[in-house]
Amino acid sequence: MSLSDGASDDEMPLTLPTESSHSGSIRKGCDPFAQTQRSKLQHRRARINQQINKEMRMRAGAENLFRATTNNKVRETVALELSFVNSNLQLLKEELEELNSNVEVYQTDSEAVNVPMIPLGLKETKEVDFTLSIQDFICEHYGEDSSLYDKEIKDLMELRQAMRTPSRNQAGLELLMEYYNQLFYLDQRFFPPHRNLGVHFHWYDSLTGVPSCQRALAFEKGSVLFNIGALYTQIGARQDRSATAGIDRAIDAFQRAAGAFNYLKENFSNAPSLDMSGPSLCMLVRLMVAQVQECIFERVTLTTQDTHFISQLRLAQEAARVSDVYLLVQQTMTQPLMKDYVPFSWASMVQVKSEHFRALSHYYTAVALCDHMSSAEEEEGHEEEAEKVFLQFYVSTPAGPSLSQVLQDPEKRRKLGKAHLRRAVIRHEEAMRVHSLCKILRKMDILQDVLSLTHKRSLDKYSELDREDDFDETAEAPEIQSQTHQKPDITPPNFSTVQVTDIFQRLGPLSVFCARARWGPVRVICLQRREGGLGLTLRGDSPVLVAGVVPGGCAAEAGLREGDYIVAVDGQDCKWAKHGEVVHLLKSCSDRGVELSVVTLHSHETQVERRTIMLSHCSDKENTRQRLLGGAKGQSSASLLNWNRKKNREGSGATKRLGSTFSLSFGSIKDAEAMY
Repeated sequence: MSLSDGASDDEMPLTLPTESSHSGSIRKGCDPFAQTQRSKLQHRRARINQQINKEMRMRAGAENLFRATTNNKVRETVALELSFVNSNLQLLKEELEELNSNVEVYQTDSEAVNVPMIPLGLKETKEVDFTLSIQDFICEHYGEDSSLYDKEIKDLMELRQAMRTPSRNQAGLELLMEYYNQLFYLDQRFFPPHRNLGVHFHWYDSLTGVPSCQRALAFEKGSVLFNIGALYTQIGARQDRSATAGIDRAIDAFQRAAGAFNYLKENFSNAPSLDMSGPSLCMLVRLMVAQVQECIFERVTLTTQDTHFISQLRLAQEAARVSDVYLLVQQTMTQPLMKDYVPFSWASMVQVKSEHFRALSHYYTAVALCDHMSSAEEEEGHEEEAEKVFLQFYVSTPAGPSLSQVLQDPEKRRKLGKAHLRRAVIRHEEAMRVHSLCKILRKMDILQDVLSLTHKRSLDKYSELDREDDFDETAEAPEIQSQTHQKPDITPPNFSTVQVTDIFQRLGPLSVFCARARWGPVRVICLQRREGGLGLTLRGDSPVLVAGVVPGGCAAEAGLREGDYIVAVDGQDCKWAKHGEVVHLLKSCSDRGVELSVVTLHSHETQVERRTIMLSHCSDKENTRQRLLGGAKGQSSASLLNWNRKKNREGSGATKRLGSTFSLSFGSIKDAEAMY
């Protein structure tokens, strides 16, 4: 899907409209005036975003004047003004970076000493007024009195306003999901493929505060989906990871955040803001996966009750795995496009974690080698298993004595353990050095505590193993083979978990009454029942289709045509009516006759096309059902997003040309055509 302005393609909904009246969303956003620490942070972000927007407009005007003028005096004045504006912009971006790096706001209140996680702040957006645009479209396109839909427009705008301040819990996620799902219906109702509704969506970059404005609804959808991922990162960061239940919740949240960002990366293109560009989303996915891997290590640490040789080696390999994935994130952050975009504190934190967990892997290896000298005797029967694990422990076989000999010789084990501790201390010191270079990280007491405690632990262990008669130079410890018992998942968003009702469903079924359809004005047909009946054949429901008209019959003489849709009977709205309900109204007409209101679609007037739709209803229903099921699993590309798809559309060859817009589900073959 392209995020830039342009035409949209067909979509499939993940939830179907119901016949019950819409009563508005029950979900509400946070109070924007509540003075919580998090809301104060969001207020400061919004204020800085507005200032950045103002400075950028001033810069654009100054640059245009500089290019347009030939007066040297004016050019010098403008150049001086530009230098001031650029300086102000730099200061504002540094202030915003500090806010974006304020990860402590989103951390848990638990007193447990855990390494902080990196959450994302939400993208800010301006208010949007849909009123005039939707009212004009309802009058022009649907031919209805737009004042009848004031409540629906109000409900939509209240839902969007609430979506701007979601709470940091499941209710906030459901609020964003509800609005996101509602955008599908909005797109189908009011955004035709070759015309713009005239609504502008303003969103600010999550990290730099640079504003972007687009008329494409795809930009609105993508920004909401980004905020779903960002909210998951905040929920994951706030979990109390001192217990396995909190760790599991954090793992789930970060995996869902990775899924949301990955979904954006795979299905959006031409992002107007850098935070939703391909490289940025790739970096965010890898960052979330790394944080999942870190949580997995924490859970293994908590659940490893024994201190046996094999258990300590597995802890070392888990720590090495965490270090590896953070190293991959670090490499992604240093790519040309990302290097100047990612906050320095993020890059520093990732490097600190890579060094920290590499140090832990060497520490746990030393513990396994030196604290379990008599492990073979203590674990009689497990000697072979321990040797097998140890032989596969390193990336490559180290020079010198074989690993089997090292395992059997306490002195060799001590020396190898000492070598690992030396590597651990070096890595700890590097982590502390990188930490000291970042002003923002220096303010994080909990991170300082973690680094200091683990460094001291390794130093104490090294001193314990060091002997006065150790004149031999300490050997270099081999590289540890990273390994994990649980591979992180990337959980795609499941939009079907939040069921929504089309706010504007009173306009009629989307299969006919949508922005892509074109039909003639409503015609009023007066029918007088004769001895032979009304002379028409009906098929399907919601809305009921006139499948045939008897030549010379009452319906034919009154002007009813094959392919007309019945929208009202005697003034009673029948757009959502079932076949039997319309039949009942026709049969209960008085002697004066019955008055039908009908419309004719111009998009498929020929009899061949109408018959194609009628005959393909079974396969169309099955295709729709499979697409809905696919969407529920998060695997369908035909979701609520507005793809510029190059692939062929689903369905039979005939319906490919007609598209899903005009394909009607007529129910089972049994309620086929019936004459009246």
